[in-house]
Amino acid sequence: MDFPEGTFTIGGDLKVRRLGFGAMRLTGRGIWGPPQSEDEAIRVLRRAIELGVNLIDTADSYGPEVSERLIAKALHPFPPGLVIATKGGLLRPGPDQWTPNCRPAHLKEACEGSLKRLKLERIDLYQLHTHDPRVPLEDSIGALVELRAAGKIRHIGVSNFSVSELKRAQKIAPIVSVQNMYNMSDRKSDPVVDRCEAEELGFLPWFPLAVGNLSRGGSRIDEIAKRHHATPSQIALAWLLKRSPMMLPIPGTSSVAHLEENVAAAKVRLSDEEFRALAR
Repeated sequence: MDFPEGTFTIGGDLKVRRLGFGAMRLTGRGIWGPPQSEDEAIRVLRRAIELGVNLIDTADSYGPEVSERLIAKALHPFPPGLVIATKGGLLRPGPDQWTPNCRPAHLKEACEGSLKRLKLERIDLYQLHTHDPRVPLEDSIGALVELRAAGKIRHIGVSNFSVSELKRAQKIAPIVSVQNMYNMSDRKSDPVVDRCEAEELGFLPWFPLAVGNLSRGGSRIDEIAKRHHATPSQIALAWLLKRSPMMLPIPGTSSVAHLEENVAAAKVRLSDEEFRALAR
């Protein structure tokens, strides 16, 4: 299948389209507990596959555990070519609360839990969810290296990392992707995007729509959206896709209609002038 936004290969062997699905918002308020409608969440996941999405990003902390269980319930046995990316390293004391725990023992336990919930023998892309300041980065990445050697994970990614942290991780193991907050209005990770592009690493921007802030539009984005017969959200995603060939946005939603709108953004082609205007 051809995709208008193109594809790239993660780790040399996982070919994915450059527009994935982030499954964080399939949970309850505060990314805590079950969704308001489990039936709708399952419809969203199945519709994503119908639309050709072949990378779904999740984490054990989403719910916690809720997102991974929903993915397995909706899609297992998984269709050929579907990449499930998950993460470990954050604990959830309560709604909207996130506490790092990247100790090796916890990461190994977290990975085993994800394998069981997702009904997988090996996770294609397992990402360290954050850098825990209480734990040497070398120990955390080292635990993932051991999991890979044991056949539990295929590739290692990192999340919420700076360039310097990425360089440290790369001294320990091959890193195939970085997942940081990044969107049109928050570009603090520009140096990380540039590093990923230079080294052909996947960059997965989380909150690609700034939790709806960009979708409300503004004079410049509204004007360009009208020109393309698109929504401001679609323009924001098109901007990300044009920003770098290694960019793989993972917009999330609990609505089938919003999912369809997001995936349709792949057809929007911004000119260089429009890209520069939106980047100001």
